[in-house]
Formats: sequence, C-alpha cells, structure tokens
Amino acid sequence: MFHLLPYFNVSSFIQKEWVHYWNEKDKFRMMTALIINEQNVIQQPIIEHPIYKKKVFRSMIFTFQDWLHFSCVLFPTCGGEVYGSCVSGFRSVSKRIHLGKRLANILFHPRLFPYFFEFANRTPHTGSRYDYEQYFKTKIVRKTPILRAAFPVIKHHQHTYEDWNKHQRVSPIWLHGPVSHKHSIHLTDWYFKKLTQLELLLALKNSFL
Repeated sequence: MFHLLPYFNVSSFIQKEWVHYWNEKDKFRMMTALIINEQNVIQQPIIEHPIYKKKVFRSMIFTFQDWLHFSCVLFPTCGGEVYGSCVSGFRSVSKRIHLGKRLANILFHPRLFPYFFEFANRTPHTGSRYDYEQYFKTKIVRKTPILRAAFPVIKHHQHTYEDWNKHQRVSPIWLHGPVSHKHSIHLTDWYFKKLTQLELLLALKNSFL
C-alpha cells in the first residue's frame, strides 16, 4: 500500500527505497536509507531553524560539547560496559549520517547485540545516566535526575512539511559508502574520563556564578 505514503508526508526518497526493499529484500540498504532520510528530515526544520541555530547549535555550551566530543551515543550492557560512537561537527548532515551508520554497525554486531538487548529488556528507562551507571563495576552515586523531574513534557507542532529530496541530492557515499570506525567502539574507560571532564566544567561554571 505504498501509494498511501505521500498522504503521510513521506519523502519521495524513502518512498522509492521502500519499493526497492519490497523487490530486493536488502535489509542493510533499507536501514541505511532510513538513516539518510531521518537526518535530512530534521536538517531544515531543526538544525537550520533560525531560533535553534542561534539558541542551541551556535551557543557556547554546544560548541564546547562538540569540541570536547561529548556528542556521543552509548549502548550500555548489564555487565557494566558501554559501547558507542561520537560525532564532531553535529550540524553536518553527512557526519550525522555516517554516525548513524557506525551506530547501526555496533548495535547489530552479532556478538554485542545480545548484551544490548538484555540491557533494554532488564532496565527501566528514566532518561538518567544512572540507568546504566548502576551496572558499573566502580559504584557511582546517582547524580542525574530522571528526565521528567528535570524537563516538562513538550508538545511540538510542525504545520508545514516539505520533501527534502526535492532540493537535496542524495550522495552515493551516504548510501553505498563503507562503514569505518576511526576510534575504539569500547567506550567504558573513555566514559569515566569524560565524566571527570564534565564534573570539572560544572565546577568551573559554578565558580563563575
């Protein structure tokens, strides 16, 4: 029933990719196409939005976060290990797409996926870092609140939809480029170093205040 996709504002790019998947059953290509679509869908209304660009993506705190490689996605395990990948230059759609491909490569790794799945099944998700810090071999006291204790529920309203594929060419590298990891995907030791840096930055902030 792919003829219904335009009525749900599905981009022309992903419409074609669904047809390709239906015929070829190429799961890897479909996953990559969904990553490409996702990052292009948010590029104009969020990343390039004048208010978000000024208040968020060009703010001092975001610049520091990007520069110090705090923009990471982590996959925890119940054994107290974390895996994942980071991105600098978050505003670049190409870098986010490559990040997405790296993350998918880690998530669906035959050896690692069962551990990630176990964590997802076993752990109540609150949006706090403590969700996975509780499993670390080095015990950490809860320092981050649950998400809903820190932020209210926000309702977003997008009244206009534009097909990004009408003004954005799909790079062949996005779809067919190889997945490469320049750095180790095992980030447990890295995490503790970043935690120390984060606490130092918070201490500096509080001293200025």
